[in-house]
Amino acid sequence: MRPQTLIAVSDVEKSSAWYCEVLGAVSGHGGPEYERLVVDDVLVMQLHQLEVEHHHGTFGDPSHPLGNGVAIWFEVDDLEAAAERARTLGATVQTDIHLNPNANHYELWLRDPDNDLVVLASHPSSR
Repeated sequence: MRPQTLIAVSDVEKSSAWYCEVLGAVSGHGGPEYERLVVDDVLVMQLHQLEVEHHHGTFGDPSHPLGNGVAIWFEVDDLEAAAERARTLGATVQTDIHLNPNANHYELWLRDPDNDLVVLASHPSSR
């Protein structure tokens, strides 16, 4: 099994640029309504315009704020490099790099353009 996380966003192209920079991903689709983000030929995330229905209906209620109650976690190969990319981008850092003793890895907690919580994590026991 491989997760194929999809989140609703207010601006697909803006979110795509943000995630591509932070994760070192590339666009696998592109466009204002839907995006597939790819790292090393592996789908890591999908983005969908909040109000666009396509064949399935909308993914959320536009009257509710985005980014409430969701944490999107990524294990990255180089946490320091990802953190530097996020800082250069001007990403909002909620909690800087710290050791999570329960998971035995280091984490950086960020907010994406829609205020979703994004956690970048190192491999266990590394930084």
